[in-house]
Amino acid sequence: MKATQQLHDLGQSLWLDNITRGLLRSGTLARYIRELAVTGLTSNPTIFDYAIRNADFYDDAIRQKALAGKSGEALFFELALEDLSQAADLFRPIHAATGGVDGWVSLEVSPLLADDTAGTIKAAATLHARAQRPNLFIKIPGTRAGIPAIEETIFAGVPVNVTLLFSREHYIAAAEAYMRGIERRIAAGLDPHVASVASLFVSRWDVAIKDKVADALRNRLGIAIARRTYKAYGDLLASKRWQKLADAGARQQRLLWASTGTKNPNASDNLYIEALAAPDTINTMPEKTLLAFAEHGAVKGALPLDGGDAEQVLAAFVRAGVDDTALAGQLQREGTQSFAKSWRDLMACIASKSDALARKTHPDGEQRK
Repeated sequence: MKATQQLHDLGQSLWLDNITRGLLRSGTLARYIRELAVTGLTSNPTIFDYAIRNADFYDDAIRQKALAGKSGEALFFELALEDLSQAADLFRPIHAATGGVDGWVSLEVSPLLADDTAGTIKAAATLHARAQRPNLFIKIPGTRAGIPAIEETIFAGVPVNVTLLFSREHYIAAAEAYMRGIERRIAAGLDPHVASVASLFVSRWDVAIKDKVADALRNRLGIAIARRTYKAYGDLLASKRWQKLADAGARQQRLLWASTGTKNPNASDNLYIEALAAPDTINTMPEKTLLAFAEHGAVKGALPLDGGDAEQVLAAFVRAGVDDTALAGQLQREGTQSFAKSWRDLMACIASKSDALARKTHPDGEQRK
């Protein structure tokens, strides 16, 4: 039995952190579903930028949409919705079989809205309505402006993947926003069954401090932060507040491990996958990491519910001069800025491709020989 299937049998969902038109057209995504126990998919601006910039799968669609007068964000979201709608349909049987627990795909609102609560709420509702797929999450960052947008979007009945969370405190803020949205739905007599996941980014912690700590602490901070957060996740699900919502028909906001590809070439390529095996969670993996885990990974047991040695490890980082609270804020800001840069790069790439493809086309719309 492949390690991916073992992880699935443990109770953790394996999602692919990638989407390209090539994955869809080649049947590769369908094969991952059949053979590697992949049950969902996430995307972000960086993934789309790379996919559109480095392949020609999108060229015909870009040409046609540009000729129809589309450009910029409008053109991109048409491309993204085409891909993600097709991916959502592949996962739809899983979504149905699990009662909506699994089988999800995710599309992010424009990262330029990270500080715009009202704009995020509007964009989330619009994108979800356009997709017309029940298993599409809208990704909203757990920033200061994003937290109230998450509450309002959940209240509106739109499923949300909360992204760019870096700490226990970030997770708790996202979880409370989710619960407030559900509580308001119950008070208004609305169906409390609105799905959500909370995405904690892991590997970026270790990248941030790799040259600032002794070798004994290398590649341990992200896992310790995740373990601390996992305990908070369990505590929340055991709380009276959540039990009241569950009794009313609400479904838990699942904890998702994001950024789980190993960045350190001297560390195991399965480092974060093996360390973060846990029931009732999700691990969204880069394609390279998924294939590596399927080939030579191992399931070595589940995360301890109490977080294990998380606090002792984090105390060692404090003694080494690492302020995890300040670093969490820094990582969230940097993540927001990175996605905004990828977004601008993506818009520039689409504009450049649109112009280049237009130059190869006669005014009557026929391609030059």
